Amino acid sequence: MLKQYAHFPMRFERHQDGVLEMIFDGPNLNAVDEHVHRELANVWHVIENDPETRVVLVRGEGRAFSAGGSFELIEDQIRDHRVLMRVLKETRALVYNMINFPKPVISAIHGPAVGAGLIVAMLSDIQIAAKNAVILDGHTRLGVCAGDHAAMVWPLLCGMSKAKYYLMTCDKLSGEEAERIGLVSRCTEDDELLSTARDVAGRLSNGAQEALHYTKHSMNNWYRQNIGIFEASLGYEFLNFGGDEVKEGLASHQERRPPKFV
Repeated sequence: MLKQYAHFPMRFERHQDGVLEMIFDGPNLNAVDEHVHRELANVWHVIENDPETRVVLVRGEGRAFSAGGSFELIEDQIRDHRVLMRVLKETRALVYNMINFPKPVISAIHGPAVGAGLIVAMLSDIQIAAKNAVILDGHTRLGVCAGDHAAMVWPLLCGMSKAKYYLMTCDKLSGEEAERIGLVSRCTEDDELLSTARDVAGRLSNGAQEALHYTKHSMNNWYRQNIGIFEASLGYEFLNFGGDEVKEGLASHQERRPPKFV
């Protein structure tokens, strides 16, 4: 473990000069618990001030990128207004901190990519997905507005029609389909994912850093000028945590059955 990242719940490694790998490595397919959710918002400032890091590669250990938020955290948000407001602030900070993070970020997506992990994957500058990736924004299936990043980011990546379809139906996307509609940058064979992502990371690490930073900053103005969409969807999402639909959505997940919202 690298010393400056020792207190973070994610794992960090360097495999080549200038490339820092941030690895989701936890129980339940790298689910995002309370600790991980908090530190996902905070880690970007530390990496920005790390002089040895020029590029970040985010990946998951084992069979998943990240299976999303834990049921325990969702239950706490429904039950405790203080937890709800804390998680709202952390989610806002995660999105803003990634948009304003100057260094290139690459996500290597395999297996499930859901919830807060999906925010990191989609807000990366380059997303490389394995064919077996399962990309899912499950907010409306849970009974809350598609907040987090999705309402702002997905229409810019894959167009309004596809974004509405996947965000409203909660259909899963394979890596191949995600590449076809433009939601991710590239799709690879499963066994080529990490080598492909590391190759791209190495190329960027050896590139003109100032030029890359300002190219990223300029293009992220597409997000900044649409930040009101993010703020509105985030507000509606957390308002929905006080309603009855999310209780049914959570129960249906726990009981492994379709939800009955009506």
